[in-house]
Amino acid sequence: MEHVPPPAEELALLDHELARLDARRSQLLVRRAWLVSVLAQPAARPAVPPPAAPYGPPSPVRPPAPFTAPFGPPTAPAGPRSAQNVLLTLGGLLLTVAAIAFTLVSWGQMGIGGRSAVLTMVTVAALSAPAVLLRRGLPSTAESLAALASVLMVLDAYALHQLAVPEAGSPGFAAVASAVLAVLWGAYGLLLGRLRLPLPLAVVTAQLPLLLWAWSAGAEATVFGWALLATAALDCAIAVWGKGVAVRVTACFCCWTTGLLGLLVGLGQSVSADAVSAAVAPGLLLLAGAAVAVAGAWRAPAGLAVAGGAVAGLGGVAAVGGVLGAGVAWSWSVPLYLLCGVVLLAAVRAPLPRPVGKGLLWASSAVTVGSVLAAVPPVGLSLVGTVSQAARVWSGVPEGGVRGALGMEAGAWSAMASAPVVLLAVAALSGAAYRSWASWLRVAGPVVAPRAAWRGAAGAGAVALGWAGFTALPAVLGLSYAAAVSVQSVLVAGVFAVAVRELRRGADGAGRTALVCGLLGAVSVGMLSLATETATYAVFTGLLVVFGAAAVVLGGAAVPAARALPPLPSAQAARAAGVLRMAQAVPACGAVVCGMVLARAAGASWGLAGYRAAPVMLVVPVVTVLLGARLRGRPPALPVELTGAVAGVVAVGMAVPDRPFLALVLSLCGVLAAGTAVRPERRPVAGYLATALFVLAAWLRLSASGVSAPEAYTLPVTVPALAVGVLRRRRDPEASSWTAYGAGLAATLVPSLFAAWVDPSWVRPLLLGAAALVITLAGARLRLQALLLLGGAVLALDAVHELAPYVVQVVGVLPRWLPPALAGVLLLVVGATYEQRLRDARRLKGVLGRMR
Repeated sequence: MEHVPPPAEELALLDHELARLDARRSQLLVRRAWLVSVLAQPAARPAVPPPAAPYGPPSPVRPPAPFTAPFGPPTAPAGPRSAQNVLLTLGGLLLTVAAIAFTLVSWGQMGIGGRSAVLTMVTVAALSAPAVLLRRGLPSTAESLAALASVLMVLDAYALHQLAVPEAGSPGFAAVASAVLAVLWGAYGLLLGRLRLPLPLAVVTAQLPLLLWAWSAGAEATVFGWALLATAALDCAIAVWGKGVAVRVTACFCCWTTGLLGLLVGLGQSVSADAVSAAVAPGLLLLAGAAVAVAGAWRAPAGLAVAGGAVAGLGGVAAVGGVLGAGVAWSWSVPLYLLCGVVLLAAVRAPLPRPVGKGLLWASSAVTVGSVLAAVPPVGLSLVGTVSQAARVWSGVPEGGVRGALGMEAGAWSAMASAPVVLLAVAALSGAAYRSWASWLRVAGPVVAPRAAWRGAAGAGAVALGWAGFTALPAVLGLSYAAAVSVQSVLVAGVFAVAVRELRRGADGAGRTALVCGLLGAVSVGMLSLATETATYAVFTGLLVVFGAAAVVLGGAAVPAARALPPLPSAQAARAAGVLRMAQAVPACGAVVCGMVLARAAGASWGLAGYRAAPVMLVVPVVTVLLGARLRGRPPALPVELTGAVAGVVAVGMAVPDRPFLALVLSLCGVLAAGTAVRPERRPVAGYLATALFVLAAWLRLSASGVSAPEAYTLPVTVPALAVGVLRRRRDPEASSWTAYGAGLAATLVPSLFAAWVDPSWVRPLLLGAAALVITLAGARLRLQALLLLGGAVLALDAVHELAPYVVQVVGVLPRWLPPALAGVLLLVVGATYEQRLRDARRLKGVLGRMR
């Protein structure tokens, strides 16, 4: 009976057999290909032929890839045509090297006839060979011989100069030779259109004739500029109407290079001109360069057209501004260039392609930005110079007015006299664009499509530049000290008024910029006012009023722009609310800082020493605590209270030199913290802080009074505190042991520990260690975390104090290598049992966490 396998099994058998046949067929095909290659090139037959393919039944293996065949055939040989191209290319290079060597070495050994015959024959052969090679389909070899012919033509020109016209000047002959070579290479490239080298080489060579001619004639810089510009115009024409991508790209690159060099020459001549007559010629050169740039950009792609328009705009501004500013001081020539840049904005309505108009607009913007950057240094000097007053507090009115206060001479400020004019002019333009944004959009629509964020940037720029211009104005005008302080104070008030108005209207960019400028101005005028006592009180009182008014007005503002505009998206509304909260907190904190300065000034006016003036400084945190209770739940509440806490820290720092006053200040700060802890939202932090401050004040008071037995004062406090803690735990078993017993225990243990560390007797350390041991055991028995940790810490420190002398003696006796060795052994043990120690630490943490 015949056995028929199931269909699935039969299908697997068939697939397996087909795979074996495919593998065998692949082996035979690879073997056949190798045999054909050996018969085609018998000379290249390998010494040891690969093993023959087995002709028995193949083993059931996977079909091998071609590179894993049992007999590895060599790589397919290169085609005869490609090998021929490589050989001919190498031959062309060798001929080039031989021609150069022949010209430089063997030329003088031949007569005039031989020289002419050799040069003519080799050059004609090199020029004729590419045509034949192109017809036979050898373009790479034709390119190599064309390059050889180019080198030979240069050598011919050199030989002709040395033989026929040796008396001719080298630059002049090079100018003529480069022009002739450029024409010949151009004609040769047009004749043999399939060659890629001659036409770009002709374009590159065409850059030299005019420059070499100007050099040979000993021309001035302006003539060099015209030569570069004329060359750029030729390149521009080739880039527009040239044949082939390589020619156009080469001409475009050369056009940008020579054109920019020519414009730089004209710009240098224009800037250095000391009279209008001397600035006319460079101005004409710059205008011609601008015309070439516009002509090239008219038919260029979008990106190059924008760049060409920008170059044209900058060239026009440099030309006109150079003529107008000739003979004028550099500080006042900047406004003239700025005026030309502003006039350039009218080009947006000119009948120009849109990319060119966009380039002109970018050129105008670049001129404006450059003018602003040139006017920024006086602003920085006006702001930074006021810091010098910190070293001369209340030293009197500086000599020389505000310039003397800033530490610079009058001549330096006179050289920057135009800075406020530039800054205020640009601020006025930005403000006009911000206010008339719709009109500006209609005007600029054909050229550029402004984004919505651009308006905010214009408003922010107007505010920042206007503030910067008025900031530099007093020093530039040389006002007196009192006038400068008054102007700067009024400026700060005005900037904050702008900030409040813009933030309430929803203009985040202008509002935040005005807020930052107001803060910088407040710091600057505050530092400037430190020269005299009267100015300090007047300025900081005024700043306190300004900051407070701004905080109050912003505190009553809702999320802006909701009354006149559609509802804001959720993300935008959240962002606006965050900006408004920040804007409310900043002036409020600034008012607190002004109060700190006034408090310190009051202490100095009353003739109080630094530590005696510390209680006066505490008036500021008193006010902030009251304000925090009044502003409960509002955004400025927490920043105001934190700033007031900084004032408290300053007061503590002032009282450090005198311990009794330090204890008084700490106790007053504890009272303020306790008053803050009455509010539920501040209780978790303020309560612990008040306790710590009271305890620290008590310790310092005892230390200042020369108490040698602090336990007589601390135990009467500890016993009632522990009794209160026991009652608290009975009423609330879940209450923390730190809340019930922590303050009472620390009131005695910590002062006693400090006393024990400076006590040479053994009685106090012994009693303290015994008490700490009892407290530790009680904490472990009752599972109270505060008792365990406080008692254990005090016991450990007390033991360290007592054992330290003996440890030092033992360490001194031991060899010096032993402590490092013991430390190494300890580290090895800990490392070897790291996982166990980690588990023990986690278990200990869990045990402590479960304690109350």
